[in-house]
Amino acid sequence: MHFDERVVGDYRIFAGAMEAPRGDGYTAAMIVQRLRGIPNAPREAYRDESLAGGHRWESAEAALAYAFHKAQEVIRKQAVGALAA
Repeated sequence: MHFDERVVGDYRIFAGAMEAPRGDGYTAAMIVQRLRGIPNAPREAYRDESLAGGHRWESAEAALAYAFHKAQEVIRKQAVGALAA
């Protein structure tokens, strides 16, 4: 298993790359946590433990990159939703 985390604005992203069950690559997972701007922070804002339906990437680095990309999309959507409210 490979894990990494980053803070992006008011959010923390936890990304993971897990070895696929048959050893044929890595699957990606991520958790987005809101750190500021809400009561009872930090609080989980989004979680997906099988990104892209369990797609397998050749390397852990590729799976982690995909997880961070998807997490940043979630953060952008949350920010747009907050502006519309």
